[in-house]
Amino acid sequence: MKTFEKEYEFQTSGDGTIVDITGFLREAVQESGILSGQLSVITPGSTAGITTMEYEPGLLRDIPEFMERIIPSNVGYEHDATWGDGNGFSHLRSSLVGTSMTIPVSRGQLVLGTWQQVVFLDFDNRERGRRVHVNLIGE
Repeated sequence: MKTFEKEYEFQTSGDGTIVDITGFLREAVQESGILSGQLSVITPGSTAGITTMEYEPGLLRDIPEFMERIIPSNVGYEHDATWGDGNGFSHLRSSLVGTSMTIPVSRGQLVLGTWQQVVFLDFDNRERGRRVHVNLIGE
């Protein structure tokens, strides 16, 4: 059984930035030499998320708008009262989506649908440096 780890860093502008990280993950699979196994990806922190979507212009607008409808940014949250940073909504959105996922690897490829990409969602209210940590295990 082999293992492989890699970390990727990138900059976001916050406020609903969506970054397609599928290329990073495919690169890690190729570098690892693992043909069959599992890839896990996590973003350390509590104001972002990782999920899959069809990375296309309509959804790039729809997802932030959807998040704003279900967890509005202009509402006061207890987190804001505690910390004064105004990003309570970011933490709630992150909790809803989750900060990690696991994807099977088969024949040296991620098992994803034709139009399915893995994305990083930045829910915070400011720009910042972000990172994702990738771990592969398999043969």
